[in-house]
Amino acid sequence: MRRRLVVMVKAPRPGRVKTRLGRQIGMVLAAWWMRHQTTRLLRRLRDPRWDIWLAVAPDTRLRDAAWPADLSRVPQGSGDLGDRMGRLLRNLPPGPVCIIGSDIPGITRRHIARAFAALGPAEAVFGPAPDGGFWLVGMKRIARPPATLFRDVRWSSEHALSDTLATLPGLRVAMVDELNDVDEASDL
Repeated sequence: MRRRLVVMVKAPRPGRVKTRLGRQIGMVLAAWWMRHQTTRLLRRLRDPRWDIWLAVAPDTRLRDAAWPADLSRVPQGSGDLGDRMGRLLRNLPPGPVCIIGSDIPGITRRHIARAFAALGPAEAVFGPAPDGGFWLVGMKRIARPPATLFRDVRWSSEHALSDTLATLPGLRVAMVDELNDVDEASDL
């Protein structure tokens, strides 16, 4: 079964992407940063050990020319972040899946390889972020993810990772490297 690295992307439109950052540096500059950050990230993470898929929002921008045409794309769909990631983990073709955001400048192929390797002994893997969230979630997907996955998670808070771990009772979970994502100007 092929490994899949799913990168969650938003169409790089001012006022629609990185709005918290945009309130600090301007919406046009935030959208410009996001577009170029994502382009660099996708180029850097290409690797024969996994397939890269894009989970695109909004769904109407599925064929947006901002992203490489050769990458498989799926719509993120509606709901909060947990709804969207849960749908991906339940509905993608069988095999190990790791999901990341596109706003992690420090990520390398080594980080992704380490996450997939952690799914050998573990059923789930997380890449924690210093703010209490996470930059990566992955699952081996031998069995269907628990129905409780991502239920009642306080997103965009210091509780996001601990809340998510509480939705995975009885699963073996591994942790990999801690990395920063970019939410505010100080993160740049």
